[in-house]
Amino acid sequence: MNPSERAQRAALMTKALGGVARARTLHDNRVSRHDIGLAIQTRQLVRVRNGWVATPDADRMLVDAARHGAVLTCVTQARRLGLWVHEDDSCPHWGADPRGHGGKPQDVHVHWARPLIPRHPDALEDPIENVLAMVADCEPHERAMATWESALNKRLVKWEVLKLLPFKRAARRLLAEVTPFADSGLETYLRERLAWLGLRLTFQIWIAEHRVDLLIGDRLVLQVDGATHTGAQRDEDIRHDAELRLMGYHVIRVGYRQVMERWHIVQDLIMRAVAQGLHLAR
Repeated sequence: MNPSERAQRAALMTKALGGVARARTLHDNRVSRHDIGLAIQTRQLVRVRNGWVATPDADRMLVDAARHGAVLTCVTQARRLGLWVHEDDSCPHWGADPRGHGGKPQDVHVHWARPLIPRHPDALEDPIENVLAMVADCEPHERAMATWESALNKRLVKWEVLKLLPFKRAARRLLAEVTPFADSGLETYLRERLAWLGLRLTFQIWIAEHRVDLLIGDRLVLQVDGATHTGAQRDEDIRHDAELRLMGYHVIRVGYRQVMERWHIVQDLIMRAVAQGLHLAR
């Protein structure tokens, strides 16, 4: 094998390992130090730090984590897994060993807690159990619950597995309260915020051939519009609202931002509707 082929093989192996790899792992896959050096010289690989290399097009978040001896965890990794995460948290969250490398960037939230699942030396992303444990300790209860329920709903983890782990108090509370049936974090928020009413809450129910976000009691419908609620979709929803009213339902339609940022207004509307008995079948 000529030098060009050896360099290319080193780059391909690194790509197969996720684009960022430890030199030792490459050695275990019969890629020599010399081959790695050739790949770096020909710019098919870049040196991340001592013992780590990456392809030029590697995921920048993984490269940054490798550079500082950390793993992606908490809300950052939850977002990468497609879980519900409160949108205003854009600061990267890393998990790191206190004995590891220093010099962490100031704009990164570093979790120094010991992980529940041991981290392999090659790992740059925490397993889901560690992610949920970090979320439980880092996020407010409501936000953490939305992320946990999202993980259960997507079947990334089973409740029966989680209950066997030595979680801390915040996570144990979540484990006792979560349900795997919530379709979104918004549903989790609504269930948590309206539970005190003591009324039956039915989510994502079909009425008049359309799905409604929440039915409170027998007749009070809450619909939450997203940011793209315009055009033909809005026209159809207006028609459906009218049909629901003719069927005896009372419809409260609000925007996503109102639920997330001005909940007191939404709650007041619901409370007044309940006071008028609009949730009852007539």
